[in-house]
Amino acid sequence: MLPCGPRGAKLWASVDFLLECIGFPPDQDLASVARFAREHGESVPWRGPAGEHLKLSLGGGLEVRLDREASKSFWSLTPHFQSAQRVRVAIESLTFPEDAPDDALVAGWANPPVGLSPETPGPESYPVRALISDARRLPKRLERGHVIALSLAGFALDVTYVGPDQGARDPLIPGLPYGAAIQALGEGGDPGGCLEVSLRVRAVRELENPLTGRGVDLVEVESPGRTLPFFVSPWQLEVDRLPRPRAGWRIEGTFYLCGRIAGGLGGPSERVGERFG
Repeated sequence: MLPCGPRGAKLWASVDFLLECIGFPPDQDLASVARFAREHGESVPWRGPAGEHLKLSLGGGLEVRLDREASKSFWSLTPHFQSAQRVRVAIESLTFPEDAPDDALVAGWANPPVGLSPETPGPESYPVRALISDARRLPKRLERGHVIALSLAGFALDVTYVGPDQGARDPLIPGLPYGAAIQALGEGGDPGGCLEVSLRVRAVRELENPLTGRGVDLVEVESPGRTLPFFVSPWQLEVDRLPRPRAGWRIEGTFYLCGRIAGGLGGPSERVGERFG
């Protein structure tokens, strides 16, 4: 089990409260996490030079990512989750951060209707803003409206409500199935891509972070079309006096969405059209 305590000299960058979502407490010694990941992690495909982009599997799909970009002297430490769920997304725009060339910010619509223009939202479509970590897989040119499959997970930036439907706010997008409400923040330029949501909880499955011995709640939310895995900080819930999520309740707040490409790039004949970025 890794120690907690003072962090000392910080040679990495991390959003500490996001790491809380996968079982690292607020007083976690992040330097020890970074060292452990460098010693025991494995290289991440579709990233930069070997040894500069590592993942440390925690079991159950949970991962810690350790990255260092060529233009920077410090490491970044972030949570990830390998979800088996795939979400079809019609791409509106792709933005490639200058300081992270292996990443791409995706803006588009989930669940585009089959047989119609992918740029036309359907009855189960909702906006997506997400950071994908394997942008090197993308072709140099990609047609606007091209549909790709993404494996995504949400990590809580801020949770504002957990409880029965009666206490939830009015839907942001009325009429979506399951009483869902989803709103994109910004135009894809938010850090990592962010969504403001009000979604019903289908199930809660407990995982464990073996490095800290802490439990991790995998919250399956009923987004239109497919469930999505969400993760929240139990420490934030405690500070804000919010209960632990449970099946049948609703969760509301702002979530950072990240993941990887899971399909839909097609062959060379499909890799033509307008270039994004």
